[in-house]
Order: sequence, then C-alpha cells, then structure tokens
Amino acid sequence: MSTSHRDFLRSLPSLTAHAPALPTVLPDDPVDLFIDWLRRAVAAGVPEPHAATLSTVGEGGVPDGRVLILKDVDERGWAFAGTAGSRKGRQLAVHPVAAMTFWWPAQVRSVRVSGRVVEASAAETAADLAARSEAARSGVDAGDWRLWRLVPVRIEFWQGSADRRHHRIIYER
Repeated sequence: MSTSHRDFLRSLPSLTAHAPALPTVLPDDPVDLFIDWLRRAVAAGVPEPHAATLSTVGEGGVPDGRVLILKDVDERGWAFAGTAGSRKGRQLAVHPVAAMTFWWPAQVRSVRVSGRVVEASAAETAADLAARSEAARSGVDAGDWRLWRLVPVRIEFWQGSADRRHHRIIYER
C-alpha cells in the first residue's frame, strides 16, 4: 500500500529549529537588519547564508528562479552578477525587475527583497569580474559580464514559528 505524495510531504517535519529572539528595536535602514540577520546566520553555522533564490520574469510573464550568491548590499541595493547573454541577463534586459529570497532553515528565518534591477557601473562590473577566481573568469567575456543591483521597493523579514504564528517585519519605499 502506497501513500500519496501529499501524505509524504505532510509527514515531513517543518519549522523545527529554534528561532532567535526578534529585535525589540528595529533599525530605520533595512540593510542594517539584514546584515544583523546574516551575521547571526553565519555565527549559527548556516551554510552559504549569502546564497539566495533570484526570481526574474521570463517569457509570457512566467517567473523564473535560480540560486546565486549575494555580492554586496548597501543603500544602492542587493548586488548579484552574471552574464548579459545568460537567461537571467536576457530576462532582466526585457523586464528589469526581480525578487530575491534568502532562507536560513536553522533559524527559521527568511528575507524577501523585491524591486527594480539596475546595472552597476562599468568600473564596478569590471572590479567584480576581476575579483572572481581565475577558474571562475575562464570563458567569461569581460564585455558580457554584468553586476546588477536589486533596488528594493519591499523587504520582508520573516521569522517562522512552530505554532504558525509567524512574524513579519516589512520595509516599503
């Protein structure tokens, strides 16, 4: 006798980690809260806490996601890179908007960032490419490399709870 996929999925435990205490005072700048949460994830041993799912708009308006590494974050936005000729690059050229999601299951925390995407300067893009390892630069045409910034209009800090009374801290422009 087999069980349905639904039963299997429902049998898996979720939101079982211990969530850190929420801050009692929130910073005015969401970047400060993000860096605090990121540092706490690092201190807790979360593997690759700077990895995020970037979702762009594909053909016919269909969302398209992939995991990438955050390159930088500051008042200008959340930086990520790739080639202009990649699927991601082609999609951003047509629809310069995206969403980025970080998930730290060991802390039952997630951060969602959404907004418009802008290209960084040529100098910043060249510096990003130069900072990559030789192996990572191999085969990449410098003229094709891009550094983009996701300039958020909305940032949501989500902390899960086993009792499903989740907490959300939302910053909007």
